[in-house]
This record gives sequence, C-alpha cells and structure tokens, in this order.
Amino acid sequence: MLDLARLQRIHLRRRPPGQLVVAALLGLDYRFPRRTEIIVEGLERIPQDRSVMLAMNHTDRYNYWPFQYTMHTHRLRYTATWVKGKYYQNPLMAWFLDKTGNIPLPSRGYVVSVAFQQAMGRPPDASEYRLLRDLLDGTADADAIAPDSAVGRWLAECGGVTAWVEERRRAFTAMMNEVMRITREAMLDHDLHVLVFPEGTRRKRLGRGHTGLIQVAWHLDAAIVPIGCNGSDRVYPTNSPFARGGRIVYRVGEVLEPDGPELGPHRVSEDYTPFTSEATKRHGQAFRAGTDVVMAHIARLLDPEYQPAEDDDPGRGGADRFL
Repeated sequence: MLDLARLQRIHLRRRPPGQLVVAALLGLDYRFPRRTEIIVEGLERIPQDRSVMLAMNHTDRYNYWPFQYTMHTHRLRYTATWVKGKYYQNPLMAWFLDKTGNIPLPSRGYVVSVAFQQAMGRPPDASEYRLLRDLLDGTADADAIAPDSAVGRWLAECGGVTAWVEERRRAFTAMMNEVMRITREAMLDHDLHVLVFPEGTRRKRLGRGHTGLIQVAWHLDAAIVPIGCNGSDRVYPTNSPFARGGRIVYRVGEVLEPDGPELGPHRVSEDYTPFTSEATKRHGQAFRAGTDVVMAHIARLLDPEYQPAEDDDPGRGGADRFL
C-alpha cells in the first residue's frame, strides 16, 4: 500500500539499477525472435544540460520502455516516471517500480478508496466512491448521505463529514508534498528527466490531460517536452512484457519553456502549492489552458489513429481505477 511512510522510503538514483537490467533484457527482446524497430524522431530536442518533464501519450502498459531503452543506448539522461499509486498495492510490483526509478502519484481517488477499503474490508462500489469523492471535492454535502448506509456509518465513526474531509485532505496534501520532494530531487539532485503521462490512464486515442503536469512544471520552473508515441500498442497488445515485434515511432516536439510563447501567456505568476484545492480554485483556468497547450502539441506528433476523437469524453469512473 502507498502511504506517506512508503513515499518517504523512496530514493532515486542517477542511473536506476532496474533500468539498466531492463535495458539489457529489452536489447535481446527487441532483436530476437521478432525484431522490434524503434525510431525516435527529434531525439536531439531533449535538453541534456538540464532536466525537463517529458509529456507522452499512453497507448499501452509498456510504451515508455522502448523510449527509455533508446535513451539508455544513446547514453542520455535516465528518466523517473510518474506512476499510479495503485501499483504499489502489490509488494512485488512496488519493489520492481522502486528499482526502476519511478515516482508513485497517489490521486485523491486513491486516498479515498484505500481509506474506505481499510475501514470496511472491501473497496467502495461506484456510487459510494462517487459520493465520497464529491464530499472531498466539496461538490456534495452531508444531506446526500443516508445515515444507515455503509458510508454514513463510516463517516460517523470518523467524527462526521467535516472531520473526515479535513483528515483526507491533510493526508493527500502530505503525500503530494512528498511527491513534490521526490520529483524535485529527481531533477535537481539526480539529473533525471521526469516522464509523465498527462492523461493519467492508457488510451489509444489521445484524451484530455490532467493538470498536475503543468502545476509541477510551473512550480519548479521546468520546461516540458511533448512526445508522441505511435505503434507501441501493436508491439505490446496485451499485458505481456514481451514485445511481439513491429515498428514504434516516437516524435519529439519542440521544448515548451515555462515562460515561452506557448505557455508563458497562461503561466501563474504568484506562488502556489501544486495539487491543492486552493491552487485549483484560484488558478484552475490557467492550469487547464496550459495543459491544453501541452496536449495540443502532443497531438501534432501522433499518427491519425492516435489523435483525439472529436466526440471523445473520458468520463468519470469508480474506485476500480485506484485499487
């Protein structure tokens, strides 16, 4: 399970040992028995005199591996990837992610779902999750809760809705502050690029981006490099880590500087704490505008089959996304 104590035990390295091992294995897998061709157009656009945030679409479970492999073979900076907190529910997976230099990102949904599961012995169903999340986001109040329901009884044991909301927000803020520390150290102390999938989930067609990337990039005064991944979903069509062979094309876009002509007009000038409700309330429109700029630049790097659909709506899911 991912909690504050678990986050505090994460220590990154400039050359993640797990990435070195994976790269050696990938070198064999991509050559035999079914050859995988990896093409990276514009690799020289990624700065090597400073760390940046790499923003990539997420077509399949492993679409960052061929890119990391290419960075390794060209002796460029290694990466630390933001990954979902739910993967740390599995001890073996958590160990692997630690060794390969990843940064777990607990969402508000994850914090809510884990707390409910610990208290009730089961994950919340879709309606329970939606109610709890709306309470946390301030879009629902106590009148929406049936006192004799599982949620109602649990919140009563927690001291009521207000106490529960305050505790969950404190827990989330503390964890995200730790994520910020790890991310900052990755870039400033270990010379790692930070790889982010702004969509927050795997999708063949590019979806809407979450605003966490832009919040962190502006806060750290870090540049963002958009990357379009094409064809990886055919090389990795299942959850198997073994490539089926084929051709993967990555296209690296121009660097988006925090004060550059693309992002500068939207940048928040005053200080803020990323991932907080206060920052979102005050600067949500700016965060959304900056994120949309990044996603538009990723879209330009994609083949037609991966570009956003006009009627695409990612929608809102339940707790199964987090557990």
